[in-house]
Amino acid sequence: MIALLAGLMLTACGGDRPIVPVSDRGLGLRQPESPMRTVLHGDTLYSIAWESGRDYHELAAWNGLAPPYTIVPGQQLRLYPPPNNVVLPTPLPPIPKVEKKAGPPPVKPPTSKPLKTAKPSTPAHRPPTVLKLPKPRPPASVIAKPSKPVRPANIVSRPTSTGTGSGWVWPASGKVLKNFDENGAGKGLDIGGPKGQPIQAAASGRVVYRGSGLRGYGQLIIVKHSDEYLSAYAHNDRIYVKEGDTVKRGQKIAAMGDSGSEQVMLHFEIRRNGKPVDPLKYLPKR
Repeated sequence: MIALLAGLMLTACGGDRPIVPVSDRGLGLRQPESPMRTVLHGDTLYSIAWESGRDYHELAAWNGLAPPYTIVPGQQLRLYPPPNNVVLPTPLPPIPKVEKKAGPPPVKPPTSKPLKTAKPSTPAHRPPTVLKLPKPRPPASVIAKPSKPVRPANIVSRPTSTGTGSGWVWPASGKVLKNFDENGAGKGLDIGGPKGQPIQAAASGRVVYRGSGLRGYGQLIIVKHSDEYLSAYAHNDRIYVKEGDTVKRGQKIAAMGDSGSEQVMLHFEIRRNGKPVDPLKYLPKR
């Protein structure tokens, strides 16, 4: 009887224990558990912003960082706005102290008396002075108006969101395995293909991250196209660019692989001001 009562008491206590569900936070949109983030080797401001689902402009403002947003391992970064949303002042680099070295004493110039110069003789004959008159100005009706400057044809337009694909190309050929899901974990496109298939930059820009420090992305490249737009290329097998490189639209930047994935594919994302957007609204129709 005592054993039965003890068993019932244990069952009742166990039934009051809350069950915590495991939520799928999605790739690169992990909500930070701590208000601070320690910078690790290989991190950039862009990769930390991508990982936490923030706009890199916000992280820079919250931490008083100015372009080119240099951070160092061990540095603490704020992942949330400061109290009362106060923007921290941008720290200025220390001014190096210049030590004054004692130089040789100044040398006084030797004193000398001015020399007497002979007065120039007056020439017997001077040539006549010729006056140049200004050319007559044509009437206002004759003056030609300057033509409008012609914009060079080789300037690449910045990425747009019109859905026409202006400024963007497909990063890889292959079947789309998974589409963008704004309310789910799919924050981009999964494109299938064989291992080693070329991956190209979807638009011109600058490489701001290369590494494998973001969970779930494997070997990752992040390219900055403008102040608004970033794109990411994940699960690469080989990478042919480095941080700081300028890449052109259609340039080969990596080879498709399965790093951080269960199958060979490219996971491709576009973010505008830190928010994931549907790449199909930017890429040209196939």
